[in-house]
Amino acid sequence: MSHNLEDFGEETRGAFGDDAAGVDPELFMNTDEPELEFDVDGTELSSTKEAELDAELDEGFPENDIHVPQLDWNIELAKEAEGGAFRSGAITPDGIIEEDFEKVLGTPQEEEAQSEFSDVEKYGIIEVAGDDLWGRKVIVFSSCKLPSNKTFDHQRLLQYIRHTLDQYVEEDYVIVYFHYGLSSRNKPKLSWLMQAYKEFDRKYKKNLKALYLVHPTNFIKILWNIFKPFISAKFGRKMMYVDYLMELKNHLHFDQLSVPPPVLEYDAKKVAARKPQYPYNQGTSQTDGGPLKTQQFGVTLQFIKEHSGRIIPVVVEQTIEYLNVHGLEVEGIFRRSANAVTLREVQKKYNNGEPVDYNCDAYDVHTAAVILKTFLRELQEPILTFDLFEPVTRLNVIDSNKHVFETERMLREELPEDNYIILKHIVHFLTEVVSHSDVNKMTPMNLAIVFGPNLLWSKGQASLTTMGAVNSFALILIKNFEDVFKR
Repeated sequence: MSHNLEDFGEETRGAFGDDAAGVDPELFMNTDEPELEFDVDGTELSSTKEAELDAELDEGFPENDIHVPQLDWNIELAKEAEGGAFRSGAITPDGIIEEDFEKVLGTPQEEEAQSEFSDVEKYGIIEVAGDDLWGRKVIVFSSCKLPSNKTFDHQRLLQYIRHTLDQYVEEDYVIVYFHYGLSSRNKPKLSWLMQAYKEFDRKYKKNLKALYLVHPTNFIKILWNIFKPFISAKFGRKMMYVDYLMELKNHLHFDQLSVPPPVLEYDAKKVAARKPQYPYNQGTSQTDGGPLKTQQFGVTLQFIKEHSGRIIPVVVEQTIEYLNVHGLEVEGIFRRSANAVTLREVQKKYNNGEPVDYNCDAYDVHTAAVILKTFLRELQEPILTFDLFEPVTRLNVIDSNKHVFETERMLREELPEDNYIILKHIVHFLTEVVSHSDVNKMTPMNLAIVFGPNLLWSKGQASLTTMGAVNSFALILIKNFEDVFKR
């Protein structure tokens, strides 16, 4: 299981025992505050203490473990059963996002500005891994990709982190930090970390819903003790220790993460040594023989059609029908989440072929809105298909005057007929939402940000540029409905 920072120690030891292979019995035992000597301005560790901290860091990740060859991985973690076991749970966002999404949408102009960070971007230290179950952007930071601290400009890295987050802080987002691979050879100075935390003010922390620290070591705990006086209790509760990659499946679309090969190998060694149990498949509607015939979530559109005889899935039809009547004038529709237990209950009913009545007291507008987004995101293949991902993300390179024409051509010639019918039904509904934007505050751009990642994603990891291109494409669909849906 994952841990809050305050729980690191006894929970971690108790899960596996002191005698687990390769585990230092003292690793998580010491709760004393470290006695660290700072320089006169209070931000820089003395050279002696900095060296001691480097030694602690390198002890956590031995040198011969860090330089791992780039192997041709058969990553079974990303190939679980078709029922969507990776999507068994998530952390529910709280409250409505009051800010506008205007700054988030990637445009060609923003992409040009982004090139100023090519010197940092080329390392792939920070990546965007699509979105999680609730449509929240997932930002990934990989320590093993940090170059030597003797040559790398960490101030440039800080600027690039701020540039990246600026595109997403107006909406809920989460960060996954892969700690493995951080050593004395590539770690930033403690003063840089202090500067980073101070510079990322409430604007960045407000909509950060979770910070997953993957493969933590005692070094992380020491850092926590150093920064504890400066970190609010509320922010601390957002930070979660994750001991194994498999635990991320309980919170994220793990199959969308591009995990660095060294991290995968390190995790495999930990799993082999400690043999933890993962009960994530319990309680699903999957059977050993595959999905139920009535399954709606985590399958393909073709599967649903073959077993129900319907082109438009019942989930799409019922949620849109309900929202057309009850949701068009609800402020922040599609920006809020719903109760996680309620959502799982509704999903289970759909998967079992049971009727769902959104008019009952247990459900509300936000239940139906999140169910629609979740259905789209959990399809085994996006409604716009994997084949269209590259053409869509390259649309911005052509003359903007031809975007609508090319979009209409792609939908007409390259999108399967059933997908076309369902997509047209959904986008027509979104135009109805926009027609009430003076009340619900959902402009075409806001809806494009919400629905773009649920209509199209790649088989691998998405970059900042491609995420912007997908959102731009969703905006074209919504703003030019009559011109792009002609068949």
